[in-house]
Amino acid sequence: MKFEKIHNKGQARLFENPVLEFFTKSNPLVIWGIYIPYLSFLIYHSIAHLGLVGWKAALIFAGGFIFWSFFEYLMHRFAFHFESDTPRVRRFIYLMHGNHHEYPRDRERLFMPPVPSLVISSIILGIMYGVTWIFSITPTAFPFFAGFMIGYLSYASMHYAIHTWKPPFKWMKPLWRNHHLHHYKDEGKGYGVSTTVWDRVFGTMFD
Repeated sequence: MKFEKIHNKGQARLFENPVLEFFTKSNPLVIWGIYIPYLSFLIYHSIAHLGLVGWKAALIFAGGFIFWSFFEYLMHRFAFHFESDTPRVRRFIYLMHGNHHEYPRDRERLFMPPVPSLVISSIILGIMYGVTWIFSITPTAFPFFAGFMIGYLSYASMHYAIHTWKPPFKWMKPLWRNHHLHHYKDEGKGYGVSTTVWDRVFGTMFD
C-alpha cells in the first residue's frame, strides 16, 4: 500500500452511500460498551452453568489474552498488508486497512466499526467453539474467547493512543516509535502494535 501522500488530516471517503459511510466509523467507548457486558456474561456462564472452575477460567482467559498478540501480528502482516493485482482484493484491503495508512490520524477509524467487528468476532467464537467441541472441552471456549477479545480491545486502545497522544510513560516510547516507523518509514516492518515480541521473533523489528 504505497500512497503518493500520507494525510495527517482528514479522512478517506469509503462509500458514496451516507449510511454505509456512517457505519465505517466508531468510537472506542461504544466498542468497549458493546463487548464488556457480553464477555463478562460468557465468563460467568462458563463458571456458573458449564462447571468450569474459577482458577481454570482465569488461566484460560490469560491464554486467550496472550494468543491475541500472536494473532494480531499474523493478521497485520499477512492479511492487512496482503498484496494483490486484483482490483476487488485491493479495494477490500483498502477498506480494511489501507485507508488507515493513507489517513493514519483519522480517529474515527482507529477501532473496527461495530457491525464488521461483531460479525468477525462471532465467526472467531464459532471456530473456537468448534475446535473445543472436537476435543470435548467446549466450556473453555468462552473464557479463551473473552481473553482474546480483551486482548483485541487493549490492542485497539493502544493503537488509538499511539495515533492521538504522546506516550504517557517512558517504557512505552518503543511501541510508539515502532508503529510510527511502520507508517512513515517502512510498512514491511513493525507489524506489532501492542507488543514488539513477535517482530523480534520473526525478524521484522526496526533496528
